[in-house]
Amino acid sequence: MKYISFVIPCYNSQDYMSHAIESILPAGDEAEILIVNDGSKDGTSRIAHEYMEKYPDRIKVIDKENGGHGDAVNFGLENASGQYFKVVDSDDWVDRESLLRIMEVLRELKREEKEVDMLISNYVYEKEGAAHKKVIHYRNVLPQNTVFTWSDAGHFRLDQYILMHSVIYRTDLLKLCQLKLPKHTFYVDNIYVYYPLPHVRKMYYIDQDFYRYYIGREDQSVNEKVMIRRIDQQIFVTKTMIDMYQMREITNKKLRNYMENYLAIMMTVSSILLIRSREPENLEKKKELWTYLKKKDFRTYMKIRYGILGQTMNLPGRPGRKISSLAYSVARRLIGFN
Repeated sequence: MKYISFVIPCYNSQDYMSHAIESILPAGDEAEILIVNDGSKDGTSRIAHEYMEKYPDRIKVIDKENGGHGDAVNFGLENASGQYFKVVDSDDWVDRESLLRIMEVLRELKREEKEVDMLISNYVYEKEGAAHKKVIHYRNVLPQNTVFTWSDAGHFRLDQYILMHSVIYRTDLLKLCQLKLPKHTFYVDNIYVYYPLPHVRKMYYIDQDFYRYYIGREDQSVNEKVMIRRIDQQIFVTKTMIDMYQMREITNKKLRNYMENYLAIMMTVSSILLIRSREPENLEKKKELWTYLKKKDFRTYMKIRYGILGQTMNLPGRPGRKISSLAYSVARRLIGFN
């Protein structure tokens, strides 16, 4: 039996994908690795098949036409046979000691006939050139080493939101809620984390620095200049998340607050990138985005718009835009992304 499926979406990843694969191999035969070659034009497929030949019982290669990161995750989910599901990007890796601990927890849950919908662990910003590696943990928010629910969770700080890096979902939960990520779209990892949340009942937190999130490539999707160039995709993802739920329908108050705050962060990121682009047409797009939220979910709009983040992003005139950009720069240094 495979306790977990690790999916590695790859596009022209020949220079670094081996590091990601090798970091997962210590999980042994109880884990499967699905390498999804998303129409690469370099040696990605060749490297993937070499690994599959070496580890035929543990590694499977899926060669497909290019559809983007989200589509690669979709293919991985369709082919996953593990009880749990984890995405590892091809330029990232996982920590060996933490991986072995997570496998131990999965065995314990199985022995005790327990099943959780979501496992959470820490992640580390492996930022190129940074002397200090920022670790995102949840030990002040979530109970450790026990099964718990949303009602047991504490307050998440702005830099503690659950990202694709920190989450492991139960495979059947993702399939039953019919998660389907958009093709040819960046930043869909936010949809991946956000959409299943109302279906999550039982959780488990492991205080291990498991996922290593590399930041440093010039073409990386979280590079600020790249994000501004792709701002329409950022807006599309934010609107897609707005469309998913009316917040008043989320009955658990802590989950509802968490999801509202997640949307507030998405609105902030979109707004600040539109401001920092210094393009007049993008200031109109910013106004339109806030109008979109207002029409779709007025209650949530009021909460976000007149919260701290919303007010900072909507200060009037050029001085207000300068303050918004300054706030973003400070937050970026604190949180460690980009």
